[in-house]
Amino acid sequence: MYNEDTLNLNVINEDVKIIDLAVEMSNYDDEKIKQTCNNLNDEQLAIVLEQCDEKVIREIVKVLDNKRILNIFSYMAKDDIVDILGIIDIGNAKQLINLMKEGDQKEITELLGYKDDTAGGIMTTEYITIYNTLTVVETLKKIKEIAPKTELIDTIFIMNKRKQLVGTVKLRDILIADENEKIAQITNGNFIYVDPETDQEEVALLASKYDLNVIPVLNKRKVMLGIITIEDIVDVMVEEQTEDVLQMGGVDKEEKLDSTVWQSVKMRFPWLFINLITAFLAAMTVKAFESTIAKVVALSSIMSIVTGMGGNAGTQTVSIIIRNIAMGKIKLKDTWKLLLKEFLLGLINGAGIGLITGVVVYFIYGNFYLGLIIFLAMIGNLIFAGVTGLLIPLLLHKLHFDPALSSSIFLTTATDVLGFFFFLSLAKLFLPLLV
Repeated sequence: MYNEDTLNLNVINEDVKIIDLAVEMSNYDDEKIKQTCNNLNDEQLAIVLEQCDEKVIREIVKVLDNKRILNIFSYMAKDDIVDILGIIDIGNAKQLINLMKEGDQKEITELLGYKDDTAGGIMTTEYITIYNTLTVVETLKKIKEIAPKTELIDTIFIMNKRKQLVGTVKLRDILIADENEKIAQITNGNFIYVDPETDQEEVALLASKYDLNVIPVLNKRKVMLGIITIEDIVDVMVEEQTEDVLQMGGVDKEEKLDSTVWQSVKMRFPWLFINLITAFLAAMTVKAFESTIAKVVALSSIMSIVTGMGGNAGTQTVSIIIRNIAMGKIKLKDTWKLLLKEFLLGLINGAGIGLITGVVVYFIYGNFYLGLIIFLAMIGNLIFAGVTGLLIPLLLHKLHFDPALSSSIFLTTATDVLGFFFFLSLAKLFLPLLV
């Protein structure tokens, strides 16, 4: 970690240390951030801006003049610059754009026009395109000219005279090809591409499915607009996974550690209110059996075991289904075999857990029928939990909602309400044998 004794240009000279510093700067006050910026050169600050959080980005931009910020931008990819412009004050962002070269202005403005979570929003415009009429030796000459200004040189994109993408070539294939051979002869015409409005999650899915390191972004005329690199794809995967984890816990993806109390209240309270409504549904189910519970007090102490196990079993299924939805391996129309599997899992697991629970309850309360009731209720609720854990995320996905919402709201409600209903209905049926 960094401290004031180590904060000098002699030790901050490696990318790995700069990245560590970028993380550490989230704990710095304004004065220390300013001091750190003075101790770093423009290239080092570019790495910091790419790695640090939004609060630090705003503070760094605030303490630097526009001329130095533009110098720092010269070490950064266009998509990273766009991300920063989207974080800082709008007025300051406009000033910086107006000070850029005309070509850079056009690229940045186009990138700013796309939504953050689309292919256009995460693509970079730094790549190498070559006309398919060139020879290998001419292509190598072009690559040497363009490579210092680009983010990716492993894959070369080949276009025709109308500037339409016709294929790709690996740099290795160019290096081992005959110098006089036409680049069109070694071009791979089979490639995966996306349009700029494609959702970033779908882009990540394509990269995972086809093991891609780069995906070109094309307009309707098949002209290249940019590329999405593996680094951007990994960032998307981390972002989407984080969003799913937060939403499964009923937390808004926009909430940060440094969010104010009021901001956190606004983001958390709606979820808590929804959960309160669903809790009342479970409470009303219990209320409908008040007379039964009053006659057998033991019911009140053990019925939560059934609902708790149902929630756990349902969460297991939900986690697997959400994972496979994200990977594009499951659709609603293909679920009948999975429904049978979840039914059998619920039956077997419910019987096993129910038997153990029933035996324990029998030894505690000395009533065989009380143990039998919880055995049967456990089987019923675990079957129901598995089936709903499968169907709820699939239905939400079909309706274009995030399936991660299912576990924290719909699944818990379903297993609680049905768990209480199964258990207390059986208790009412066996009541003469319990009192």
